[in-house]
Amino acid sequence: MMEQTNPYIKQFPELFKGKKIMYVHGFGSSGQSGTVTRIREVLPGATVIAPDLPVCPEEAMALLRQTCETEKPDLIIGTSMGGMYAEMLYGYDRILNPALQMGDTMKNHGMIGAQHFSNPRQDGVQDFIVTKALVKEYKEMTEQCFSGITLEEKRRVWGLFGDEDTTVDTYDLFREHYPTAIRFHGEHRMNDRSFMHSVVPVIRWIDDRQEGRERPIVYIDVSTLADPWRKPMSSAQKTVRMLLETYQLFFVAPATAETEHYAEMLSWLYEYINVPAYAHTIFTNQKHLLYGDYLIDTEKNDGMATLILFGSDTFKTWDDIAVYFERLGGQ
Repeated sequence: MMEQTNPYIKQFPELFKGKKIMYVHGFGSSGQSGTVTRIREVLPGATVIAPDLPVCPEEAMALLRQTCETEKPDLIIGTSMGGMYAEMLYGYDRILNPALQMGDTMKNHGMIGAQHFSNPRQDGVQDFIVTKALVKEYKEMTEQCFSGITLEEKRRVWGLFGDEDTTVDTYDLFREHYPTAIRFHGEHRMNDRSFMHSVVPVIRWIDDRQEGRERPIVYIDVSTLADPWRKPMSSAQKTVRMLLETYQLFFVAPATAETEHYAEMLSWLYEYINVPAYAHTIFTNQKHLLYGDYLIDTEKNDGMATLILFGSDTFKTWDDIAVYFERLGGQ
């Protein structure tokens, strides 16, 4: 297990260690937002760059492109308006929680008139005014989104969208251009829970790909996760989150001719596992062919992975499984 640098905050000192993350803030915010603080706390080994953006969209894009050229960030995270800007910063790995139609959003939510920055800014400015002309500038800027996207760009962009977001919903628009669109449990403004359970797993996947890192693989049969009432088994979710820190997880379910089965299984994993199950779910009746390091299952099989027999005397509960993997120390 990774040693924490602060016993009161869940931290991952090795994740993105020695790398740069550029955060692009939302409308009316600044580089001193709570999200920036959270990223720095959770990833103390990374350098986090978070410039205050000009209100004028053209000036904001110019500043971001200049900052990218100077700092060469390894990852860009953009939220809301910042996600719209970050979409256009081609050539970088990006995680977006975007408002891709900012002009319409500003108009629909009554943002015209006097506004107050929600976070302190380096220039000390506290207030600004949104005019109809400025709204038009934002509409013109959003029209530049998705221009000239290559297959390589599509591979480098992750879109995260809150399933309780009542402010902005550009999920379908994003999916028209990028394949990796994931709904997370939360609202438009990410809180600590949604950041830890939704953004951090994606950061880990990106870091692994950049480093060519192959983590030990743990397959988890879905039969071990749900109780007879289709609720998560005690400590199952907590142990899954713990395993994610060290292992590559895949969730295994039986294959069937009934299409409803697939929808129901994916729906359950979406509800209770959420982002970590995205593109990490396998439907098969040949579990013995799974190539990996461990298989957590309720049935015995002669597969290639070391079997963790859930419900046996050794592994009666998910707490027993957690203790076992803690002792392994990531092996």
